[in-house]
Amino acid sequence: MGTYLITGATGGIGGAVADLLYDAGHALILVGRSAERLAETAARLTAGSGPTTAQDASAGPEPTTGPLTVNGSDPVTAAQAVSEAGGRVRTTALDLSEPLRLEASLADVDVPPLDGLVHSAGAVELGTVAESQPDAWIEQLLVNAAAPAELTRLLLPALRAARGHVVFVNSGAGLRANPGWGAYAASKHALKALADSLRAEEPEIRVTSVYPGRTASGMQRKVRAQEGGEYDPAAYISPRTVARVIVNALMTPRDATVTDVSLRG
Repeated sequence: MGTYLITGATGGIGGAVADLLYDAGHALILVGRSAERLAETAARLTAGSGPTTAQDASAGPEPTTGPLTVNGSDPVTAAQAVSEAGGRVRTTALDLSEPLRLEASLADVDVPPLDGLVHSAGAVELGTVAESQPDAWIEQLLVNAAAPAELTRLLLPALRAARGHVVFVNSGAGLRANPGWGAYAASKHALKALADSLRAEEPEIRVTSVYPGRTASGMQRKVRAQEGGEYDPAAYISPRTVARVIVNALMTPRDATVTDVSLRG
């Protein structure tokens, strides 16, 4: 069995990936913004309660800014937020909106050789070029591109040790930009460039970009609110469907690599 680190592990796609990998017997390091939500996810996995597709589809987006607290207590560090649950699940709270602090945050975290790193965390803020303020551009570029780049850099020794696999959960916006999606699309185009460069630079590490269409998740709920429309989870791809594609890519025999895969509902 392998060891996999998943960012955005309390969200729809990340949580579904965690479900499938845990059920297959793998060890997990779950990364998210909220230590409390990570603990709940770890407890659910180790209690054997199974996937929570309805919860994934209706939950709000995971916060990426603001002080990290547990049950209203004082802010805690990433090292303090690391927990062990059931022997196969650890959780690490990291703020991906501050990639410059990731190295210090991970300094006290024992990371074993990694069979896989799944970048599932993300941020979205719609707006035209005329409307979007610098903060919207900066946050999305930090969370969606700079943080995955920095986290991958920090974890390269662990990935090299296991000849691991990196999966970047991208978006259809990483292949084309539509009106009102400029900042988000720019960040996802940057994520594609990161994946393509990493694949060429690290031949012993497999790299996959996944481009889902609209997926039932907290992020999609936020997008529909910004678009002024209703959110109906049944109208979108299930997070578990995207997760199956990701896990299938991770489990592809080593004589091949799934480099890019697009999903449309």
